[in-house]
Amino acid sequence: MPTMFEKIWNGHRVLEREDGQTLLYVDRHLLHDGTAPAFEMLRKRGVKLRAPERAFATPDHYMPTDTRRIDEIANPELREMVASLTRNAAAEGFTLFGLDDARQGIVHVVGPEQGISQPGMLIVCGDSHTSTHGALGALAFGIGMTEVAHVLATQCLWQRKPRAMRITLDGALAPGVTAKDMILHIIAHIGTAGATGHVIEYAGSAVRALSIEARLTLCNMSIEAGARAGMVAPDNTTFAYLAGRHYAPTDWDRAVEGWRALCSDADAVFDTEVALDAGAIAPTVTWGTSPQEAVAVDGIVPDPAAAPDAARRAEMTAMLDYMDLRAGQPVAGIALNRVFIGSCTNGRLEDLRAAAAIAQGRRVADGVRAWVVPGSAPVKRAAEEEGLHQIFLDAGFQWREAGCSMCLGTNGEIGAPGERIAATSNRNFRGRQGPGVRTHLMSPAMAAAAAITGRITDIRTL
Repeated sequence: MPTMFEKIWNGHRVLEREDGQTLLYVDRHLLHDGTAPAFEMLRKRGVKLRAPERAFATPDHYMPTDTRRIDEIANPELREMVASLTRNAAAEGFTLFGLDDARQGIVHVVGPEQGISQPGMLIVCGDSHTSTHGALGALAFGIGMTEVAHVLATQCLWQRKPRAMRITLDGALAPGVTAKDMILHIIAHIGTAGATGHVIEYAGSAVRALSIEARLTLCNMSIEAGARAGMVAPDNTTFAYLAGRHYAPTDWDRAVEGWRALCSDADAVFDTEVALDAGAIAPTVTWGTSPQEAVAVDGIVPDPAAAPDAARRAEMTAMLDYMDLRAGQPVAGIALNRVFIGSCTNGRLEDLRAAAAIAQGRRVADGVRAWVVPGSAPVKRAAEEEGLHQIFLDAGFQWREAGCSMCLGTNGEIGAPGERIAATSNRNFRGRQGPGVRTHLMSPAMAAAAAITGRITDIRTL
């Protein structure tokens, strides 16, 4: 019997080729300010959008978070990337949540927030973290720029069918442990190639207990485990989240009836199964230059001498050298220069509440620069209505406008060489947040604690 992934895949299949490729129909095409090359491809071919009503865009990657005005972007290349999205929307007729729109934000925050992303849909975007939208029971994945152009022109996409993996997490999370810790723990357990060629379905009592915002975090980093996509079966939590949102279905009861049928059948067979004890997960931090290099915050930096082979020893040694760490060093206590709270992984209201709970009544440590960047304009407004922004400002954090910001640094918001950053984003690659920058991934509460103490800190001790 079929898995949820197979049900959605089969429901969008147009035709299959002899080489195994399947042509899939796309329900939602999400766009951002990095997709200008795809529109140039269409112009050169004299092709218009096939279904502009299914495309939704917002500037996020290249827009600095210290302004909402295109003409105030100092870098002319960045300014043109953002301006081109506005021009393309006007020319092609797709929906744009621009800088003057109250719904603007990071594309993977905006989609669920507006109800654009729904169970059973096939969703694509020219960004690897499109897997985020699978938290609502959708099949969502990132595509390359040529594929973006193909979807714009045809509303279809050729794909080779991945395998199905189920990761089951049962038990209750301990205090201080979040969805970010769950996904870092999973990646550390299976590795960054552990889910290669698969679509992950997250299941189990610990997953069902998560809010939608937490599930979005979990699915967001599926790509860091090598997966094509990540998914959570829709349930009453999903339906309550989507009810009343702008793009929610008008025939609500019929939609929910169809969504309930999406769950994997009881006897569905997965190609790969992984079972983990959620109760054994601790607040988790990365120490190296890959998301899989993660340990519990009360643990130590691993020793390359214990690696299984020479290649792995050399890899670990190189990471320790880049990160300026030593084997056996306690993770808690590593000093930091900067803190970034935000991104499509952890820039939602729930994330900001968790960070503010740590920051309240405290001050950012001397010598530490700390930023809080909401994931969208609605998140920013909601946080301000709750007074969260004032908590951050009183504690010495900078309160920024919505956008990707320091997650990837394409908008000029990067660290200086040698700086060590606590980040709530999804990647800690060399140079990701600036040349020579050393990044430690962690949850929003852990990042806030790092800002307050000036070092990696176990929030369970605060």
